[in-house]
Amino acid sequence: MTPLHSVSVAGVVVREDRRVLAIRRADNGAWEPPGGVLEVAESVEDGVRREVYEETGIKVCVERLTGVYKNMNRGVVALVFRCRPENRIARLSDESIEVAWLAPAEVSARMAEVYAVRVLDALRGDAAPSVRTHDGRHLL
Repeated sequence: MTPLHSVSVAGVVVREDRRVLAIRRADNGAWEPPGGVLEVAESVEDGVRREVYEETGIKVCVERLTGVYKNMNRGVVALVFRCRPENRIARLSDESIEVAWLAPAEVSARMAEVYAVRVLDALRGDAAPSVRTHDGRHLL
């Protein structure tokens, strides 16, 4: 049987002051960039816009792919995009218990390694996307 993979998308939303949009998830209390599972009938960019808006109330312009990350234990492939916010006022949702604009120095302190690296990769100035594997907690 051919193994199945799930595709998720996330948006690293960066303001002009380089602060990054982050949510604290309602289900596990973890800090992450907003994102989720891509729906079958939606484009990748539409999925990023939908997930960020659903979780934070922020509308975004999707700029570029910054990384591809595979959870080797769960078979989830995450596509992460750098985005620019189109509005400033965030709100909570059923999926987020806190929304914050984090300074780059706060990212590693608040987020688990596998999520912090996604944000830090998106903040890099080069245009080449990162490709990384992890076990759900740590990079491999």
